[in-house]
Amino acid sequence: MFTRHAVYFGIHCYDSDSSRIIATELRRDVSQELDDYFEILIDSNHDRRDAYVFQINPLGTQSDGVIVAEQSGSEEVDFDSGWDGVWTSEARITNDGWTATIEVPFTTLNFTKSKDVVWGLNFKRFIRRKNEEDTWAAYRRTFGMKKVSEAGELRGITDIGSGRLFIVKPYGLAQYDKRTGQNTAFPLTGGLDVKYGIRSNMILNVTGDTDFSATDVDQQQFNLTPFPIFIPEKRQFFLENAGVFDFSLGQQDKLFFSRQIGIDSVTGNQVPVNGGAKLTGAIGRLQFGVMDVDTRSSGPNPYGNYAVVRLKESLWGGSYVGVMGIDKRSGNMLDSFNQTGGVDTRLVFLKDWLVDAHVAGTQSPGEPSGNSDVGASLSYRSNWVEGKFERRKIGPNFNPEVGFIELTDANQTNGDLTFKARPAIEGVREMQFEGFVLHAPDTQGSVQTQEWQGTYRAEFNNGAYTDDDIADVFTQRITVPLHIYKNVFIPNGLYHFARHQLTYGSGKERRFTYNFFERFGGYYGGTLNELRVRANYRPTAKFSVSASETWDRFRLPLRNGHFSVVLASVQGNYSFTRFLTLTSLIQLDTSNTQAMSANVRLRYNYRPDSDLYIIYNVGTQFASIAPANPPQVRETRFAVKWTYAFAP
Repeated sequence: MFTRHAVYFGIHCYDSDSSRIIATELRRDVSQELDDYFEILIDSNHDRRDAYVFQINPLGTQSDGVIVAEQSGSEEVDFDSGWDGVWTSEARITNDGWTATIEVPFTTLNFTKSKDVVWGLNFKRFIRRKNEEDTWAAYRRTFGMKKVSEAGELRGITDIGSGRLFIVKPYGLAQYDKRTGQNTAFPLTGGLDVKYGIRSNMILNVTGDTDFSATDVDQQQFNLTPFPIFIPEKRQFFLENAGVFDFSLGQQDKLFFSRQIGIDSVTGNQVPVNGGAKLTGAIGRLQFGVMDVDTRSSGPNPYGNYAVVRLKESLWGGSYVGVMGIDKRSGNMLDSFNQTGGVDTRLVFLKDWLVDAHVAGTQSPGEPSGNSDVGASLSYRSNWVEGKFERRKIGPNFNPEVGFIELTDANQTNGDLTFKARPAIEGVREMQFEGFVLHAPDTQGSVQTQEWQGTYRAEFNNGAYTDDDIADVFTQRITVPLHIYKNVFIPNGLYHFARHQLTYGSGKERRFTYNFFERFGGYYGGTLNELRVRANYRPTAKFSVSASETWDRFRLPLRNGHFSVVLASVQGNYSFTRFLTLTSLIQLDTSNTQAMSANVRLRYNYRPDSDLYIIYNVGTQFASIAPANPPQVRETRFAVKWTYAFAP
C-alpha cells in the first residue's frame, strides 16, 4: 500500500508455536542475530546494484542499512548498518506468529519519480530457534539478500508527491574533558549536519564542527603481532555510503581507511574535525564518491586536509572497473603531503568465478621509488567449494597514509581452498575443511613471512559452531625489536613456530549463550597460551548483560619474559522503552598502568533521527591501531549532547 508520501508494508510471520518466538532486543541499530527478524530490501533506482534494507524484530525494534554494489562490508551481515533512515514500525506477537507494520517515507528513499515506477524488492525472514533463513528471491546460499540483481520487482506505484531527501540536523554539546597531561576543559559547542538529495540517486552530506562523542567506544585491544590492528569505522559521517569508497587491496588492506581521519592512529586520541562534505551517487552506470574533510591541529597532530575521489563503472553481472585518488595535506613540514592513486577491477564470469586486480601507488616527500602495490586474484565460490589464488607485490616505500596496510616490501603468493559438505549427521548442518598457504618474502627474495594452516569447521542446526586450526605454522622475520609488554621486547631474528586453535560457540536460540577460544603453541622462541571466554545473558527484552575475558600467558626466553596479560569487559544494557536506553561498559587491561576504563551512555530517541545523549567516559574512546602496543592517553569526559533533525 502507498500514499503520496510513503509506502507501507504489512507483515504476518506465521508460527505454529508462537511461545517459542525469540524477541529480546529493544535497542535500535543493534545486531538482531539472536532474535527472530524480518528484512525488506528496496532497490528504489532499480539499478540492480544498490539497495536500502529495513530490518524489524517481533518487538518492533528497528535496524537499517544499505547495500552498495552488492556488498555489505562483512560476510556475516546482509547490509552496511552505517546508513540511518527515518521510518516507523510497530510489531506484536500473536497466537499464530507475529505481525508488523512498516511505514517508509519516500523522502527516506530519496525517491522522486512519480510515473512508471519499478523497484527491485526482496524479503527475508529469519527464525532464530530453527536457525532458518527464508528469502523471497536470491535464495541460493551463495547469494542471499546482498545479491540485489536477483531481487524481484514491484510495479504500480504512481502519482506520488515529492520524495526528495532534505534533512538538517544541528547539535549542541556541553562537556567536561580532562586528558592526561592537559588542563581541564569545559567546552560548550555546537555544529550541524545536512543531508540533501540532489537527485534520486545522488546525495550530498555536509558536516560542520563535527562531533563524535556519542560514538560507541572501542573494545580494548592487545596486539600480539608486528602488524597494525584493523578496527572497523564507527563514526556516522564516515559510515554513511562508505561502500562507495571501498578499494580493497587484499585481506583487510584498503587504499582508503577513514579511521586515519580525525583519530590519532597511535594514541587513539580524537583530532578535531572542522567540517567536511561528501557527494555520493550514480550517473547511468558510473558510481562515484567525492569527499573532503578538514581537521585542525591538536597536540602532536598538525592540521590536515583530506580529499578523496572514487569512480566505478559498472559492467556485466557485478563486474566493474574503477579508479581512486586521495590527497592528504598536512601542517607537518617533514610530511607535508601524501598522494595515493589506484585502478581496480572485478570481473565476474558464470556468476561464480571472480577476477580481482589492482594497481596502486603513493607519493610522499623523499620517496622516489618502490612506492607501488600490484595484485590480482582468481576466486571461485559455490555451495560446495570455495577457492582463491592471489599474487601481490608491495614496494618498500608504498605508504598510503589515509589507508590501511599490514605489510610492505613483500612479494606475496597465497592460496585458500575450502570444501563444504552437508552430511546426514543428526544436528550437523555443514562441515568445512580449509587449507591456507601464504608465502611472502621481501622484494629482494629474503624470507619475511610464511604461514600454512589447516582448519576444520562445523555449523550445527541450532546455530552452534566449532572452528579449529589443526595446525597453524608460521615463519616470521622481526627487523625492529617488537614491543610486547611494558619493558619486554622481542629481538630481531627469524622465528619459526606452530600454533593450534580450538573454538566452540553455543547455540544462539537460548537466552544464555557463550563461546570459548583456546590457542596454544610456540611464539617467537617461547610459548603463548591464549584463552578467551565470552558469555551473554538476556533474561528479558529490557535487560541484557555480556562479559568476556582474555588471558594471554607468555613464556619467552627473555628477561621478564614470563608474564600474563588479562583483558576483561562487562557490558550491561537496559531498555526502558525502544526509545530510551542505558548502556554501560567496564573494561580491564592489565598491560596498561591504569588498567580500568568505563563508559556509560543514556540515549533518548525523542523523535525519529533526533536524540539526547548523556555520556560519561573514563579511559579511551578509540583504540590504537598501531603495532607494538603503544601507551594510551586517558581522558575523563562527561558530556550532554542534543540533536534535532528536521526537514526544511
